[in-house]
Formats: sequence, C-alpha cells, structure tokens
Amino acid sequence: MRKKKGVPGIKICGLTDPMEAEQCARLGADAIGLVFYGKSPRAVSMETAAAITRAVPKGVMTTGVFVDEGFDAIVEIATACSLTAVQLHGGESPDLVKKLAGTGLLVIKALFAKKEPLLDKAHRYTAASALLVEYGKGVLPGGNAETWNWELARTVTTDQILMLAGGLDPDNVKTAVSAARPGFVDVSSGVESAPGKKDLARVKAFIAAVHGPGEPLR
Repeated sequence: MRKKKGVPGIKICGLTDPMEAEQCARLGADAIGLVFYGKSPRAVSMETAAAITRAVPKGVMTTGVFVDEGFDAIVEIATACSLTAVQLHGGESPDLVKKLAGTGLLVIKALFAKKEPLLDKAHRYTAASALLVEYGKGVLPGGNAETWNWELARTVTTDQILMLAGGLDPDNVKTAVSAARPGFVDVSSGVESAPGKKDLARVKAFIAAVHGPGEPLR
C-alpha cells in the first residue's frame, strides 16, 4: 500500500463511474474503493467495477468493499474486476482475513468504535495489510457521514497501516489526521454531490487539505 512519507495516503471510496475514478486518481488519490454490497446506494456491478479499474492509472490501489461475503465470492469478484485489495466491512473472522491474504490480495479489515469487531480486537487480525477504523453507528455498514472521536483510533497499536474513516470532509480532515495520525484516510460521502457521484472540486479540496496545495497531477 503506497503512501507518501510523513503524509497519509488517500482512498476515495464509493466510486461508480470510470471517468470520475480516473479523475480522482489524476488529482492525487492513492486508492479507490468500489462497493460490492447490494444495500448500499454506491453498489456497483462487476461490469462497472471492471471498467473503473481499467480506467485508473497503474499504481492506484483498486479496492473492493465487501460485507460478510464468502471467500469464493470475494476471490471471484476480485479476479474478474482486477482488484488489488479487498476491504472487509462486516463481522468477518480472522481466519477469512488470513485465507484471503494467502491469495496475494491486500486485505483491509474494518474495526469500529461502536460495534463488533471493536477497536480492541486489532490483535486478532494480524494477517490484514491494514486496519480501517471508524465509528460504526448507523443503518449502513460504512461511516454514514458520522463524525466521531478520531483520537480513539490511536488506541489501535499495531505495525499495520492504520486507515481512518468516518465523517471526513475537506473541512475537518486536517483535524482528524492530527488527532488520529493515520497512514491513510478514507472518504466517500464527504466529497459527494449525491451518493456515488463525486464532486471533483471537493475531491481536489480534500486532497489539498491532506497533502497540501501544489500536488502534481498523475
């Protein structure tokens, strides 16, 4: 997982359009996220996901987001859509994380402040490449645009990359990064004009807030 020294990497999640994904990457996103959870307004088909992964520049991490999905289905989708990483956003077991990591995929496991698996379960997921931490309150498994006490993320003491999510937007991401000191930040609704529709001006502002102005386009 690529990130700049001393500066968090950026993942733009919930993309649904190849052109928007390519533009987010050109603006400086290090990773993109594609949701394979049918109840999400940002869910994509395998065909759309494959088109998106073809559109983004080489070197940008393409991540599939799954919720309590089985091993075979995850691997099938990851292969068909040329994903480089999978993000497990439900109650997945450490054994599933280890099994998926054995396929060569990068595995991101979500932990939550308000539901299982809680932040203190980090030690159970040592096979994950990264741990994503967020609030975990709301109807959908994701952040539901809820801000939270980001400093709690620092209770996760691990050598793995720490990814911060939950209520992030261009106006508060600096504060969140200062509080949590993550290796990556993950944003979706905070840079949208509608679910699944990215506002590229907000994406640019978010990236500038994290990396500073003047970042070159890829």
